[in-house]
Amino acid sequence: MGTILLVDDDPLQAMLRKSILERRFSDVRRVNDAAEALCLVEQPIFAENLDLVISGHHRPGIGGPAFVEELHTRMPSLPVLVLGDAVEDSSKYAGEHVRFLAKPIAAEEMLGLADKMLAKDGQKIA
Repeated sequence: MGTILLVDDDPLQAMLRKSILERRFSDVRRVNDAAEALCLVEQPIFAENLDLVISGHHRPGIGGPAFVEELHTRMPSLPVLVLGDAVEDSSKYAGEHVRFLAKPIAAEEMLGLADKMLAKDGQKIA
């Protein structure tokens, strides 16, 4: 399996989510903001190994929907899991490669959805 990129500007929340993700996934990388994430995606070696992006809906700088749209201009089929405050926010995201989870988010719920998003043709990426 490749890299999961966690985009989270809250140090405490990011540490907790990264720790949860690392229970199941071996390569989890965290960045503070959307701009940093987009810079990484521009690096061919990083982009080649990137399998999933997990980001909050409310982003400093580039907002969540604009970030996902910009990310998909670079990597159209990259799965993106958006963590948001309310179910109403989910209507701001469209596309077959985007999923939305409203808070509160249970660890197993996030891990389960990440597993599903990483699946290809019914086969889990090893």
